[in-house]
Amino acid sequence: MAIALRCARLADVVSGELLPDRTVLVEGERICQVWPSSVRVPDGVRIVDLGESTLCPGLIDLHTHLVGIAACGDPVQELRQSAARQAFESITHARDTLFAGFTTVRDVGTFRAFVDVALRDAIDEGIVQGPRMAVAGPYITVSSGGGMITGLAHDIELPRDFRFGSVRGVDDVRERVREILHGGADLIKLIGTGAVMAAGTVPGAPELTEAQIRAAVEEAAHYGAYVAVHAHGAEGIKRAARAGARSVEHGCYLDDEGIELMLEHGTYLSADVWWSDWLEDHADVAGFDAETRAKNQEATEAQRSAFAKAVRAGVKVGFGSDAGAFPHGLQTRQLAAMQAYGMTPAQVLRAATLTGAECMGWEDEVGSVAPGKMADLIAVSGTEGDLSAFTDVRFVMKGGQIVKNGPGGSRIPGIPASGAGGNG
Repeated sequence: MAIALRCARLADVVSGELLPDRTVLVEGERICQVWPSSVRVPDGVRIVDLGESTLCPGLIDLHTHLVGIAACGDPVQELRQSAARQAFESITHARDTLFAGFTTVRDVGTFRAFVDVALRDAIDEGIVQGPRMAVAGPYITVSSGGGMITGLAHDIELPRDFRFGSVRGVDDVRERVREILHGGADLIKLIGTGAVMAAGTVPGAPELTEAQIRAAVEEAAHYGAYVAVHAHGAEGIKRAARAGARSVEHGCYLDDEGIELMLEHGTYLSADVWWSDWLEDHADVAGFDAETRAKNQEATEAQRSAFAKAVRAGVKVGFGSDAGAFPHGLQTRQLAAMQAYGMTPAQVLRAATLTGAECMGWEDEVGSVAPGKMADLIAVSGTEGDLSAFTDVRFVMKGGQIVKNGPGGSRIPGIPASGAGGNG
C-alpha cells in the first residue's frame, strides 16, 4: 500500500530551506511524489499525519563502528569475546543507530575481520533491523599502529582475524586491499597516523607512506571502491589528500596546507567533534586510562579549531561521529557540536544527509527527499535551527517501511526508555 506522509515542514537539504505543509507520497521502497499538503491524496493511500513535525531525509553517519565492544577504554576486551558474541551484540548497536534516525552508515573498520560484512548482509536480507551499511572490513595498518590492539607483551601474537590488515610495504597494501574487497567489504579503511585509543601510538605521527596510501587508492579503484584514511596528524592528512583518498577521518591537526590540498583534491572531512565530551564525562566508568585521556584532550582542542577553519574554507564536511567509541544511538548529539564549531543548522543537516551520500557515492539513492530516491525519512518536533530536536527522533522510515513511530525502548544503560533509540 502506498503511504502519504503529511508534515508541517519538510527539510529541503539541497536548497537549505524548510518547505511548509508538505506531503510525501511513498510507493514501495521509494519516494514517488512531493506535494504541497493542499494537493488531494489519491484514494486508497494510507495517510500518516506527522502533525507539527519536521520531516527530513534519514541521517547518514560516515564514521561508525557497529561491531565490537562499545564505549570501552580497553581494546584488549576485544580478545575476551568470540566473533559470534560480537555479531550478536552488533544487532543491538544497529537497531539503536537506526532508531536514532540514522538510516545509512559507513562502518569504517573492525579489529576482528569481516563481522561487519555479516551484519550488513543480515540487515540487507531482513534478518535484523539496522541502517544501510557500507563496510570497510578490517583496518589496513602497520603492525604496531593505530589499527591494532596495542599494549600487549611482545611475545603475544594476535589471532589472524585481529591482524588481517597488517602491512609492511606497498605490495602488502595492494594484496590486503584485494583480500578485503574479495571478503565482501565496500570500501577500504587505512590507518594513516597513530590513534588516540591505541596505546603507545602518537596521533600526530604518520604511519603509512604516501606511496602506500596511493597504492590502496589505485587498487581499490579497480574494484569500484574507494579509501577512507584515519589521519589525526597534519602530514598524514596531506599524504591522504595527495594520494587521492575519498575522505580524511578525524583531521585533528589539519593545517592551512592540508586544507588547500583537501580543497584541490575534493577530499571530504569526517570529524568526530562531539564524542570527546562524552569521554571526559564517562572516562572512569568506561576505563579510559591517563594516556588516552591526555591524548584526547590535546587532539580535541586542535580538532575543533581545525574543523572551524575547514568549514570557513569550504572543505566538504560530512557527519562522522565515531559511534562505538561511545554508546550507539547518541550520535545526534554531534549535530549541535558541529553548529557550535562553525556550521549553520542548514549546513549541519546537509552534512549529515546529502554530503554524506555524495561521499559514499550513494547520492542517487539517499541523502535528500526527492522522487525516485529511497524512502528513508525521519521526523522531529523542532523548527528551523533547533538541532536539539534531533536527540528525540520519533518517526523513522527506511525503504518505505515505518520502523519507528513514537517513543522507543532504549537499550543503552542509563538512558530512559522514553528516549528515541537511546537519544533521551
